[in-house]
Amino acid sequence: MTRSTIGRTIRLRRRGATRRRGGAQPKVVALGGGMGLSASLAALRRITGDLTAVVTVADDGGSSGRLRDELDVLPPGDLRKALAALCGDDDWGQTWARVIQHRFASRGDLHGHAVGNLLIVALWEQLGDHVQALDLVGRLLGAQGRVLPMSAVPLELTADVRGLDRARPDELSTVRGQANVALTEGEVVGVQLVPYDPPAVPEAVAAVLEADWVILGPGSWFTSVIPHLLVPELRDALTETRARRVLSLNLAPQPGETEGFSPQRHVEVLARHAPKLAFDVVLADEAAVSGVPDRERLLAAAGRLGASVELAAVAAAGSTDRHDPELLAAAYDRIFRMHGRIGPWR
Repeated sequence: MTRSTIGRTIRLRRRGATRRRGGAQPKVVALGGGMGLSASLAALRRITGDLTAVVTVADDGGSSGRLRDELDVLPPGDLRKALAALCGDDDWGQTWARVIQHRFASRGDLHGHAVGNLLIVALWEQLGDHVQALDLVGRLLGAQGRVLPMSAVPLELTADVRGLDRARPDELSTVRGQANVALTEGEVVGVQLVPYDPPAVPEAVAAVLEADWVILGPGSWFTSVIPHLLVPELRDALTETRARRVLSLNLAPQPGETEGFSPQRHVEVLARHAPKLAFDVVLADEAAVSGVPDRERLLAAAGRLGASVELAAVAAAGSTDRHDPELLAAAYDRIFRMHGRIGPWR
């Protein structure tokens, strides 16, 4: 099946589902950050019009880190990327997606800043309300969904890292800052947030509790995915929601924080950070779980979370670390139909 055929099939199924369900669509909440969340959103907006992104706010590098340090604001970068991913495929959506992603190149203080980061921070200062400002940017862009921060306070990420000093391979060290954790040369054992128990954005908690489906991942595992489980109110909502839960795995390990990780190990380290959290489905790229032993180990790890495993070809052609939005949309669509609730969506 070609990508154009997959896209056409998804659109037809979406229109058919709307007719069968009296106009309702599944309420979907996707959690993560960075390019992993963007990939998931670009896929999900193809199959539902009721979509909310809940975004991590621990970034301290690049333009986001500079704005955070200078203005004491939430890091806007991952929020901007999520908004861009929700832009439509028409000229308006694609033009605005390019504009907010545009970075200035200069010899001065603007160098490296993204237009969208400046726009978001300006509206935060004007309106004094994170959620209202992001909703306003979304309306300007024609975003096909809503973007919310997971917390309204800037967060610092710290990690316990084994073997950072090669002369002492078993010694644990503390690495501070999202940018440093992402590039650490040691083995990340676990992560924490500072403050330890930050408040969740109420709208994010409400979205999770009211959802039909919750998607966690893909994305940088320790710096974009697991941090959501370290916000107590959000973790409780993920545990208590009646929504079906999907854990969407990365295509490949990332240099630094998950170097050498198997799909099974991704599942296991996430479970250690939220041992009471269950899932319904673990989605993995079939090429990343190629051998029978790997599949059996992943099945066992997923089973301990109460989940089945869905294997699908979701990588972009010629890429080992980038999702194809139409293939990923097809995988989500199949999961929603096979594992969905009996009867109409709420």
